[in-house]
Amino acid sequence: MSGSTSGVTAGPRWLIALVLGVSGLFYAYAIWNAIAHLVAMARDGLTVTGWVTMLFGVVFPALVFLLAYAIGRRRDVGRLALVLLAGLGVVAVFWMSLIGYSVLNMDQLVLTS
Repeated sequence: MSGSTSGVTAGPRWLIALVLGVSGLFYAYAIWNAIAHLVAMARDGLTVTGWVTMLFGVVFPALVFLLAYAIGRRRDVGRLALVLLAGLGVVAVFWMSLIGYSVLNMDQLVLTS
């Protein structure tokens, strides 16, 4: 084989749309959780560092989804699903570290009165 991707069949469009739609729901759930966490943290008032950190937590899953789609769009459906699943794993690791950071550094992120 020459290694060119011109012979790779991507699969039926409906299956690609289904994979993108289902994985998009998982990424949207991560964004929804980040927004809920931002609102909960903002009740007490956030510092500039807190706002930047929490807003990046909202934007990060969308960036990972777009990057995973860009990497997997020219591959077959199975590989696209694996790339999106790997991206979701990255989002989950980032989310857990964001939660840990916000709990351990609450005094640096929330304004004290």
